[in-house]
Amino acid sequence: MTANQFTILYFAAAGSVTRKAQEQLEAPMSVQKLFDLLEHKYPGIKTKVLASSAVTINLDYIDLDQGDASDLIIHEGDEVALIPPVSSG
Repeated sequence: MTANQFTILYFAAAGSVTRKAQEQLEAPMSVQKLFDLLEHKYPGIKTKVLASSAVTINLDYIDLDQGDASDLIIHEGDEVALIPPVSSG
């Protein structure tokens, strides 16, 4: 990773939509800006994946239903994970 970047990990459906397991993005960035950027890069990801996914920053789950969660800032060196629900049978 180079300076001023963070890592985003894509699991399950998130990886299917992006066709990546991970990528590096510029930091700092708010969670809302991240979601907007991902929608721009991968049209439809907000409704197909992000709307139902859990999100972690440095292994801590963030509550996206909390009003100010989208204002959280992702910093250099942070690790963000998108974890869609997984069904089993």
